[in-house]
Amino acid sequence: MPELTEAEARRFLLQEARLLDEARYEEWLALFMADAWYWVPSQPEQKSPLDTVSLIYDDRRLMETRVRRLGNPHMHAQQPASRTSRIVANVTLEATNPPEQAAAVRSKLLMVEFRRNEQRLFAGTCLHRLVRAGDGLKIASKRVDLVNCEGELEGLVVPF
Repeated sequence: MPELTEAEARRFLLQEARLLDEARYEEWLALFMADAWYWVPSQPEQKSPLDTVSLIYDDRRLMETRVRRLGNPHMHAQQPASRTSRIVANVTLEATNPPEQAAAVRSKLLMVEFRRNEQRLFAGTCLHRLVRAGDGLKIASKRVDLVNCEGELEGLVVPF
C-alpha cells in the first residue's frame, strides 16, 4: 500500500470536519478504529490522560455513548441542537510508519458553535494518528489541545 500523503490526510480531516458540522455523528464514529481513543486535555502540554482530569477522554465505548446521546432528540444539553462550523488548516505529516501504514498528522482547528442565541469559539491543535485500513483511512487516536483548555468551558457536548 502507498504511504499516506499530506494531501490525502488533508482530505480525510476535511471530511471528518464536514461530518461533524452536518451532525452525521454515526458516520463520524465509523471513522475510528475499534480500539481508538479521543482526548481533549484540560492543561497545556498535558502528558497523559491518566495523570489528571481531562475535558474529554473517551475510548470507543464512550464515543459510542456520546454519539447515542447526541442522536437522542430529548438530550437536554442539546435543546436546541448546536450548529457548528469548523475550519481545518495547516495540515502536516509529523511522522509516518510505513510498515504499520500509520501516520501522525497535526492540524489547526477553529470551530464556531451557535446554540441558544450564543456563539462560542474554540481554537486549538489536533493530533490524529491515522492508519490505512482496507481501502481507506481510520483514526487510531485523536487529541485536541484547545488554546483555552484550562479556562472555564461550560457544557462541552459536540465533538471537536
